[in-house]
Amino acid sequence: MFDIGFPELVVIAIVALIVLGPERLPKVARFAGLWVRRARAQWHSVKDELERELAADELKRSLRDTEEALRETERKVRESAAETEREFEDLRSSVERSPTPSSPPEQAEEPAAPAGGEDVPLSHGSSDEPRRT
Repeated sequence: MFDIGFPELVVIAIVALIVLGPERLPKVARFAGLWVRRARAQWHSVKDELERELAADELKRSLRDTEEALRETERKVRESAAETEREFEDLRSSVERSPTPSSPPEQAEEPAAPAGGEDVPLSHGSSDEPRRT
């Protein structure tokens, strides 16, 4: 912004010494230093506040993007659930409309249990269990 180098500062210091004199120059220098520090502190304060606002805006934008992605995902899940439900209903209605056979299919017959509820041993060898006959 200002292009002030060392030679310009020396010229300003000599002019200030001549105009203000050696008694008032240290007080004016301290006062100028105080105002420069206040100006820098104010500048840093404004800069930090702007950075915080930019970070907050970035977070809000990120939150909006995430919410939008979540809504899109929810919409897709709902569409998928509705499509699955329609397919299930179509399958159910096709099963209900299909002709039922007049007689149930024959099942393989299992051997009948012995009459009288008697236990018949499978082997004739000795066993620890008593036989019921």
